[in-house]
Amino acid sequence: MNKPQSYRVAVVGASGLVGSTMLRVLQERNFPVHTLIPVASPSSVGKTLRWKDRDWTIVSPDTAIQMGADLALFSAGGSVSLEWAPRFAEAGIRVIDNSSAWRMDPLVPLVVPEVNAHALRSPSLIVANPNCSTIQLVVALNLLHQEFRIRRIVVSTYQSVTGTGVKAVTQLMNERAGIDGPMAYPHRIDLNCLPHIDVFLDNGYTKEEMKMTHETRKIMGDEGIALCATTVRVPVMGGHSEAVNVEFEKDFPMERVRELLQQSPGVLLEDEPSRNQYPMPIHSQDQDEVFCRQGPTGFHP
Repeated sequence: MNKPQSYRVAVVGASGLVGSTMLRVLQERNFPVHTLIPVASPSSVGKTLRWKDRDWTIVSPDTAIQMGADLALFSAGGSVSLEWAPRFAEAGIRVIDNSSAWRMDPLVPLVVPEVNAHALRSPSLIVANPNCSTIQLVVALNLLHQEFRIRRIVVSTYQSVTGTGVKAVTQLMNERAGIDGPMAYPHRIDLNCLPHIDVFLDNGYTKEEMKMTHETRKIMGDEGIALCATTVRVPVMGGHSEAVNVEFEKDFPMERVRELLQQSPGVLLEDEPSRNQYPMPIHSQDQDEVFCRQGPTGFHP
């Protein structure tokens, strides 16, 4: 029997909140990592990082390339991705980028495996990972779109502070404890909701809201989908929520909608209101599935 292939995996941004989550998931999934190559900012180079009961030395991006990584997971921000992802790709290293830097590049596949894994056939060695709120939306809608074809989506999001990073989590916990500290947001987040994710654009929408529009169309391969998003940051940690209203081109029996949701890869229907069972971020934190509830005239992931 052939020995399973193992990989030299670079995690760019390994010391950050998302980078540390990537490392945890690699271990949970028992991904075949032969050599871990943690990459971080110059101030962290030379320090060690504990993973799988071993200390790994943090290196620079240049060193990671010289070490011959097979795969690079990027989560160090758009500017780092724009500078370094092409250099890794030129060295023959497959890049999975978690920033927004490459998502709308027509030559770079934007992939949610449950929806458009076929896009990985692209010759591009850079693969973009969509925005968090987009991912759960398209996972829930994919089979419905295939059968009924989506005409229009109206979505409101309730997004966790963890989507912003460690500084936002610290702000929330400081405010909850009555401690003054650095602010990730322009306003208080505890006991508050902020309809302000990323920056506001000239059209009045935030960049986060427009990301959902453009990315959904690209992933689902349909520029005809009309989408209106309102994105809001709420004081929870882990688990983004969305309320989704969908208009289809074809008639859709609600029983069939429910069947398709139950059949959708990556979707878990949690819909027993009489027993107080419905999706909540406190239950979805650290889970892979998209938890859905089918409403009286639709569903709410």
